[in-house]
Amino acid sequence: MANRGEIARRITRTCRQLGITAVAVYTPGEERAPHVTDADAAVCLPVPEGRGAVDAYLDPQALVAAARTAGADALHPGYGFLSESAAFASAVIDAGLTWVGPPPGAIEEMGAKTRAKELAREAGVPVSEALAADRVGAGDLPVLVKASAGGGGRGMRVVHDLERLPEEAEAASAEAASAFGDPAVFCEPYVERGRHVEVQVLADTHGTVWAVGERDCSVQRRHQKVVEEAPAPGIGPELREDLHGAARRMAERIGYVGAGTAEFLVPVDGQGRPGVPVFLEMNTRLQVEHPVTECVTGLDLVEWQIRVAEGEHLPEGGPPAPSGHAVEARLYAEDPRNDWRPRTGTLHAFEVPAATCAFTPLTTPGVRLDSGVAAGDTVGTDFDPMLAKVVAVGRDRRDALRRLGAALAGARVHGVGTNRDLLVRVLRHPAMAEGAPHTGFLSGARLTDLARPPADRTAEDLSALAASLSAAETARRDTPVPAGITANWRNLTSQAHTRRHTTDDGHELTTAYRTSRGTYLPEQEAVQVLSAAPGHVVLQAQGVRRAFEVHTHPGSDRVYVESVLGPLTLAPVDPLPSPEAFVDPGAMPAPMPGTVTSVDVAVGEKVTEGQTLLRMEAMKMEHRVTAPAAGAVREIPVAEGQKVAAGTPLAVLDHEGQD
Repeated sequence: MANRGEIARRITRTCRQLGITAVAVYTPGEERAPHVTDADAAVCLPVPEGRGAVDAYLDPQALVAAARTAGADALHPGYGFLSESAAFASAVIDAGLTWVGPPPGAIEEMGAKTRAKELAREAGVPVSEALAADRVGAGDLPVLVKASAGGGGRGMRVVHDLERLPEEAEAASAEAASAFGDPAVFCEPYVERGRHVEVQVLADTHGTVWAVGERDCSVQRRHQKVVEEAPAPGIGPELREDLHGAARRMAERIGYVGAGTAEFLVPVDGQGRPGVPVFLEMNTRLQVEHPVTECVTGLDLVEWQIRVAEGEHLPEGGPPAPSGHAVEARLYAEDPRNDWRPRTGTLHAFEVPAATCAFTPLTTPGVRLDSGVAAGDTVGTDFDPMLAKVVAVGRDRRDALRRLGAALAGARVHGVGTNRDLLVRVLRHPAMAEGAPHTGFLSGARLTDLARPPADRTAEDLSALAASLSAAETARRDTPVPAGITANWRNLTSQAHTRRHTTDDGHELTTAYRTSRGTYLPEQEAVQVLSAAPGHVVLQAQGVRRAFEVHTHPGSDRVYVESVLGPLTLAPVDPLPSPEAFVDPGAMPAPMPGTVTSVDVAVGEKVTEGQTLLRMEAMKMEHRVTAPAAGAVREIPVAEGQKVAAGTPLAVLDHEGQD
């Protein structure tokens, strides 16, 4: 497997089921990664001198050498990295290995998205126009700058202002080069309101081509898919056949073999009625969102990739008809309160209790979990921040949405920030339940509202009280106290015990309670403590009983409280804090660990508010550090190519009006 993380684990599961030995690859530091420990054998990839770990997965010769070292006879590329590299496919075949994917020629023709559009026209499929960045005029705006290779939202930028096009194209090119090893980009018209619908294709070496149903991937944030579902809702029989037929013609036109996906944009009017679909691109690999198709058809797409590569015929009679509905959500390590920047740290806990299976087609109502991480793992900056895909299967769409929302709400992800709460709110949003959303569903004011809704003060106060009582009981357990006496007992009952916590939003919660005859008496109105123990507190508020689970972890300064009111992460406030080091008010700290890719200003230069000062690369994405206000650059303490930790000063500004 020339890949890592979740997809490598997914391939390993199918290999084991088929009796095939699975060999993983990894880089130094990944020895205990789940995709390595899951595999039957593993080979360490050398990291090129002066480069990062991701470059090891982009080195065709190193991957072929690893396969030879392990005695492998076939190679599966997964998705991302070199999965859509015709040169890599050729290198594998030339080495005498079986390439589990389409022929190099098909990859090459579809890999260049501009060439793919030409072939689509020849096959009678409507396409969106492709333009070179230097040929875009004011009348073409808005446009979407798009990487010619790869996908997943990498190397994509929307441009509304022609003056910003060169800068955005350059940034997209750098991001594409980092993620896929190919800096080529192009532009196409940006449709503000449309549906992203794709058709799963499966073809054998004997000329049989299946269109294995379609998926709707319209719920996107910054052009990165967040929620996917199958079948696509609101697609009538005629439009469905048009989409399936166009995908089959594309595959037949290029002699496609294996699993692939034809992606289409379906314009919609103000009432949500779909228009004529246009072809966007063809992904010559397995898609991240393939599980939803597996769950409604019962097909193991990885198994069929392998069987087709071994020369098997697809069964007569066509693909299975879809049954039920499946919805997938991508769980990312990112910070919704800090411009969705990737988050790093140790995963103290990672669990989805509602999951009934992992990495396998699920055809009955339930929840499937495909994860690339486990509790105790460190989430770093080298790779994509996706932690897992959670898939719910229901009798119908409403059932699947409800199951997935509940599964995510009940997940325990401690140690790094995630988009989990956003996903839950999206899945439970009335507009989501009403029908198929368009690509602009998760943008603008709605994204802001769903990412940072008004705080539920009642839920926060009760969760903070539970955290305080759990801490008190933990102290009692760890300190000898006579039986029948509550923790923190005092003989001066006129004074309440108080504890303070801060939330991720930065506001402070203060809880107060008294103790009397072995019981806790909260000062919150109409709140009773029914039971309290380390990690578990039961409260009754306004006549309603609720249980709270409270988690702490060694080495972490956070408290995680979970209940039916929703999860809450708290930071205890030290009543006797240590003095803080002086921080220069003009310092611009690194928002996360990463590598400085460019310094765009010089010492002494005057800058305006919002001007880009530096650019960083983390988790295969570019992040810009901008000036919060107008001023002058006093110091640039870092250089291009330098790796920095979170909080490292990147630039120091003297702001206008600053004393």
